[in-house]
Amino acid sequence: MTKIVTPDIPKSAQFTDPGAAVARLEELYQSATRFLCENFAKSMDGDAPNLRFRAYYPEIRIETSSYAQVDSRLSFGHVSEPGVHATTVTRPDLFRSYLTQQIALLIKNHDQPVSIGASDTPIPVHFAVANNPGLHVPHQGAAGFTLRDVFDVPDLTTTNDDIVNGVYDGEDSVGPLSLFTAQRVDYSLARLAHYTATDPSHFQNHVLFTNYQFYVSEFENYAREQLADPDSGYTSFVSTGNVEISEPNQKLEQPLKLPQMPTYHLKRADGSGITLVNIGVGPSNAKTATDHIAVLRPHSWLMVGHCAGLRNTQALGDFVLAHAYLREDKVLDDDLPVWVPIPPLAEVQVALERAVAEVTELEGYELKRIMRTGTVASVDNRNWELRDQSGPVQRLSQSRAIALDMESATIAANGYRFRVPYGTLLCVSDKPLHGELKLPGMASSFYTTQVSRHLAIGIRAMEHLRGMPLERLHSRKLRSFDETAFL
Repeated sequence: MTKIVTPDIPKSAQFTDPGAAVARLEELYQSATRFLCENFAKSMDGDAPNLRFRAYYPEIRIETSSYAQVDSRLSFGHVSEPGVHATTVTRPDLFRSYLTQQIALLIKNHDQPVSIGASDTPIPVHFAVANNPGLHVPHQGAAGFTLRDVFDVPDLTTTNDDIVNGVYDGEDSVGPLSLFTAQRVDYSLARLAHYTATDPSHFQNHVLFTNYQFYVSEFENYAREQLADPDSGYTSFVSTGNVEISEPNQKLEQPLKLPQMPTYHLKRADGSGITLVNIGVGPSNAKTATDHIAVLRPHSWLMVGHCAGLRNTQALGDFVLAHAYLREDKVLDDDLPVWVPIPPLAEVQVALERAVAEVTELEGYELKRIMRTGTVASVDNRNWELRDQSGPVQRLSQSRAIALDMESATIAANGYRFRVPYGTLLCVSDKPLHGELKLPGMASSFYTTQVSRHLAIGIRAMEHLRGMPLERLHSRKLRSFDETAFL
């Protein structure tokens, strides 16, 4: 039997100071990953090792013994029943503020210390070396030894969304503290870097999704204006490829090839800035992006894209504020059945409507003339118009849909699933049922006049949401019967 070598692991310790607890998490994580990186580098440079190297994720654990009602305005920050609850943790440096906040609530609400120690979940070597630029894990067969004989590798059988989906069935009596395990988070951090070509550390707490690259240049213009204003609170702008500027006139080097989901970040020192992700077209991209961004625990995400207007009374350039979704995107059916309602969130709806009124300087009837509130349908067929019209049109009419796209319902449904406040404000770019198709000439004129205003509305809405306390923004509508303590 191969000998397993592990780093020296301090005994589990109890903490009533959340800052000290997070510091111990960082110490344990750094020690574990340093051990794996050092032994991986030696193994790649030398002979095939006859040992197995293993290190473990750190863990947060709390034990409570009372059913006493927690007096809290928050829908998070406390466990729902007495017992032992725990979660594994990765990248505590990246999640320092989040972990400090969540641990502080846990200690305060239960008047109990948290225990910080090593878990029994091994750290895959791929994730351990991910933040070491001098190391990379070769593809299978490229090393001089069988990698999984010496190091732990990602295990997809334990990297899943069972907790999020409400189907988690722990093998022991320990309940989950967080929606995501450390391996699930590490997996998504790696995917984010791949799909967006920006480091996860740049992502901000408020995320805008769009389905057109036209919004990017407007976002950059807005970012430069904010960087020129010393009172804006924004500190830098990050473009694809992790190119970062802090002065309004700095040049941004453009990559030779854009990633699948070009992403840009207008940063604030506390992480409360705005990230813009161009997810492109289709529900698959929308699911992929939100699946991975969710592990960063953003405070809100909004869709600000283009749609087909379905009512003859709409005009090109009108806005659509979604208050319901017809989900025909199909990509989330296995995780969130279509019979699950996706409710509108009052705080987000009010912020979006207020932002439209402020940017357009319209109110009352004049505001209603350019903005309709209603059901948005999302489909998985970009050329749905070319099929027999009787079926699709009948369903759209029965649902009372006023607009159709390919991403909004997916983003809202994943927001609901991941407990991330969500909303949708679309702009009508064509009316295929009424003879107004998205043709090149029309598109150019439309984009020139509407993109800037639409993006400004999305940004203004995010600024309103940023000013809300967490207990208002993170609605109880998003929390199930038996929730994890961590947001």
